Amino acid sequence: MNSRRGGGLLGTFLRRGGRWPGKLLWLLTLTGWLLPTAPTAAADPLVYRLKWLQNSSTVGDLYADVQGFFAARGLTVEVKPGGPERDAIKELELGHAQFGVASADQVIRAAAKGAPVVVIAQIFQVNPLQWIYRASRPPLETLADLEGLIIGITYGGNDEMIMRTVLAKAGLDERRVTLMSVRYDFTPFYRRRADLWPIYRNSQGIVIADRMARAGEPVRFFNPTDFGVRFVANSVVTHQRLLDDQPDLVHRFREALLEGWRAALAEENEQRALTIIARFDPDTPPDLMARQLRVTRELVRPTADFPVGRLDVAAWRQTEEIMHRQGLIPRPVNVVSRLHGPAPP
Repeated sequence: MNSRRGGGLLGTFLRRGGRWPGKLLWLLTLTGWLLPTAPTAAADPLVYRLKWLQNSSTVGDLYADVQGFFAARGLTVEVKPGGPERDAIKELELGHAQFGVASADQVIRAAAKGAPVVVIAQIFQVNPLQWIYRASRPPLETLADLEGLIIGITYGGNDEMIMRTVLAKAGLDERRVTLMSVRYDFTPFYRRRADLWPIYRNSQGIVIADRMARAGEPVRFFNPTDFGVRFVANSVVTHQRLLDDQPDLVHRFREALLEGWRAALAEENEQRALTIIARFDPDTPPDLMARQLRVTRELVRPTADFPVGRLDVAAWRQTEEIMHRQGLIPRPVNVVSRLHGPAPP
């Protein structure tokens, strides 16, 4: 039963000077009348906490909201930007949000600590975290081509996990490459102190590639996915309790969100999608924003008929294996059991 109804009855009764018998109060508490529940469509707005800022990489989330896809399913949703101090999974646990965006490593780490988080859709099918390198050097056609290179990694970051997995898959002892610590400055790459540098393909990758092209140095990108290392990026998460108690609400939210993503990525809706992004990201030049959107489209929907939001079960399993093998979780968590949404046929 709805806690708002129970609270209303209790409030009315107490205002009239009544007192609940002890046994009845105990029974109501036990049956859940007096316990808070998650918001429903008729109650407070649902909160959807993004992982990062609102820009081209969140275009489907924004589109679903602005174009009324949530409202069409009877939902009032507040889409909130994320950032380094925002953790969607923690907000789910604290009841500050009902839905959120988290990367696979966040989900797996949380599961290892017992957090009741579940995944209901996978936004990025190709991880945007890749490495940029100069086209003047021979193309990286096999993993063996990494030998002898100076490779930038962020120690403690996802790119470190991914690159160490790539090297292990290649059978390359880490002494046969040089790993360089990455900061927020691309200067070491510009000055040729590193051969490969980690970037996000749909944001920094475009900006850096443009700068290099103007300097007469075209670039290429090393994508670990092309070599069988599939580390899952951003996905949509919720609390197990919400899924158990209100599966219809979760279903309606997911369907509205994925409809927003499908519409936002459709080529015929590109101008409308860009107009929406510009409302939330006014500082990005329009031409750059358009290119960011097109690259994001390729990462979320690799082919025109790809089912947006599909859960790549094999990639999730591999991501957990990578983290366990590198000692980032103490034991397997069976992350596949946390996946509740569109999956491969």
